This record gives sequence, structure tokens and C-alpha cells, in this order.
Amino acid sequence: MPDTNLTTPPAADNAAPVSAGNIKISVVSAIGLVPVENATVTISYTGDPGEPLSVLTTDSSGQTPVTELPAPPLDLSLQPESEQQPYSEYNIEVTAEGYEPVLVSGSEILAQQLSLQPIVMNPLAASEDEEKVVIIPAHTLFGDFPPKIPEEEIKPMEESGEIVLSRVVIPEYVIVHDGVPSDSTARNYWVRYKDYIKNVASCEIYSTWPENAIYANILVIMSFTLNRVYTEWYRNQGYDFTITSSTAYDQKWVYGRNIFKNIDYLVDTVFANYLSRPGVRQPIFTSYCDGKRVTCSGLSQWGSMYLANEGYSAIEIIRYYYGNDMYINTADFISGVPSSWPGYDLSQGSSGDKVRQLQTQLNRIARNYPAIPTVTPDGLYGPATAQAVRTFQGIFNLPQTGVTDYATWYEISEIYVGVSRISEPG
Repeated sequence: MPDTNLTTPPAADNAAPVSAGNIKISVVSAIGLVPVENATVTISYTGDPGEPLSVLTTDSSGQTPVTELPAPPLDLSLQPESEQQPYSEYNIEVTAEGYEPVLVSGSEILAQQLSLQPIVMNPLAASEDEEKVVIIPAHTLFGDFPPKIPEEEIKPMEESGEIVLSRVVIPEYVIVHDGVPSDSTARNYWVRYKDYIKNVASCEIYSTWPENAIYANILVIMSFTLNRVYTEWYRNQGYDFTITSSTAYDQKWVYGRNIFKNIDYLVDTVFANYLSRPGVRQPIFTSYCDGKRVTCSGLSQWGSMYLANEGYSAIEIIRYYYGNDMYINTADFISGVPSSWPGYDLSQGSSGDKVRQLQTQLNRIARNYPAIPTVTPDGLYGPATAQAVRTFQGIFNLPQTGVTDYATWYEISEIYVGVSRISEPG
């Protein structure tokens, strides 16, 4: 049940929230994707960290209950002219026996939205006991960030002398340089591709927008990213990363930030998509901007929200900004997964090798997440397998249907790879 034993926010905050959002916190070890059970999670206002609002304990899956928290009115995130911050900010402090404490400062709560806050804890080293601090800056639609430097949407590619892919591939990881390209002191992070897209979308737009606007923006973010991957843009300049977190050069990404459930799920269902033009092999480099403080030749983020409210579909929004010859394509290959989706949903009554593979993967995941019941890997999708899938879906924020659809298949594959460590980055 949501924790409603909350106090009124301090007067120092922008304005007293009169609405509410929800948060679910997931805690895992930095080693082996092991959930951290019985961690103590303390939530407080970022502006008043000394006054806890809620103290929670993680379950066997490393997760807290969904907890309700005050948030500003919904309309603020639907109006670009608003000078009031449309989200409230919270500190999330996590302690657990055998782990270094973690503090996330500035976790964002939007009205009527479920926020998913990941926490990664480092096991205690013999000589260390320091608190790890994650600071989430202002949202790009509210804070001040430099506009993107204009680039051509189709990159010139020479016949020789450049490292380029022969086909569009969804990478398992992207390497994010957390700064401008020339900043050699900025850290590089290995980030799973889907997690990267979810993070950027949560940084760049509000999850309160209509779904068609969110989908259009996710398509633009994915195509932008895959253009960097396909053309090896930064590696061809002598750098050792895929993309940066600078809004001037690329798009915003924040280590450790919260994401929103509707963005999380939508990315899971469309992560192999990107934008194409006829006769052009590479994903299009899709420039975009907020459309209010900064204008550009590509998609306007606020404009996409207005168009969605007028009934435009995602592809109609895309074509409004980029022209009628833009279309949605699907990548030929998804790297880092043991086997591709069979092309149809697996459900009760299904059978065969794909079902057996699914059962085997679920059993391995259950060793880390014991709430998932183990099943007999017999290749028969019966009630027990459906229940195991349903439990997995609940833990990993998918609709609990018990049916292995596209999103569930690839989420199971990704978690299986993570827990079994069969595909670790070098």
C-alpha cells in the first residue's frame, strides 16, 4: 500500500505540492546483479534532508513498496511558460549491511506518475566506508543547458579509412562520456542500450505528456544514438566512447537518475526502432530541441506535445518536423542476447525450444530473485511457467500478463545475461 504518512513540504520548496506521484526503489549490488534484501531506504525532501518522510525496507527482490509522495500540480509539466518547477525533488538514502551507503539527491517526482529509482550499492572494501553520492541536476526542460551544436543529419562516410558497421545493430552497451568530448577528466560509463535510452528520455521530456509525443521523442533519441553507434562518430575522432552527456554535442544522460514507468515500458516495446530515409542506410541523425528557449531545424519537444494533443500519431509528429519521407525502421540485429524473439507471443499452450530456453533463463534469474518460482524446463508453457513470467514482469515493471511478448522476452534475456555474466564488457 502507498505510504501516506507524509508531512507538508517545507516552505522553502518552490510551492506546496497539492498533487502526488509514486516511487518504487530497486536496490542491487554492483557485482553480479544481486538484489539487496533488507536495505533501509530513507526518503526526505531534498530541501530538508534532516526530516525523513518515509523509511522503507527492501524485499527479496531488492525493492521497496510503491510509495506515494507529494508533487506539484500536473498542469505545470504541460505548460512551457510555467516558471514553477513541475516536479518535486527527494533525497533517497540507502544503507545495508556489507555495503557502502548510497545517497541520491534530487530524485524527481511528477504528478500521477510512477518513478523508478535504481540504486547500485558497492560491497564494502576493507579500507572503505564512504557514502556514494548521486546528484540529479535540474531537468533539461526546466534548467539551463547549452543548445545542441548543429550537425548534418546524414554523415558523409568514406569508402575506406573509417570504421563503420555494415548493418544497423542495437548494441548491448553504449559508452557514455560524462562531459564534453574534449574533457579528458570526465568519466566513461558502460550503459546498457535500453537503460541509456530510458535515462535520456526521462532527462529530456516529461512522462506526463501524451503517449504519442513520448513515442516520437523516444524514436528521435534512439535514431540520434544509433547514428553515433553506426558511424562510430567519436571513435573516428580518436575518442574511446560512443556518445557524451553534453546537451551541446549529444543529449542529456545522468548517472543514477530515476526513470518513469511509462517511458520504461515504451522503450522496452520499441527499442529496436530508429528513423530512416529512403536510400540511406545509416539511422538519421535527428536533431531536436525544446522549441521554446531554443529552436532548431529538427523536432520541437514542446511542439510534439501540442501535436499529440491535437491527435497526431508518433510518425505524423516525426514527419511534421523532418518531412514526409521519414519512416520508422527496425534494426536487423540485437546484440548481447542469447536468442532473438520467436516473432510471436509465448503463452499457455506454447511449446518447443523457445519455451525451454525461456524456462532455463527464468530458473537462472530465480537464483538471484527468489520470488520467481522455478519451473521444469520441459518446453511446455503451462500455468507454472505463466506464473514465473508474471512474477518476473512484476519485478521488472512490465504488465503482469503471464505472456512472454516482445518486451518481456528481451527483458528476460537482458536480466539473464546480467545475472549469469556471460557477456560482460571488457
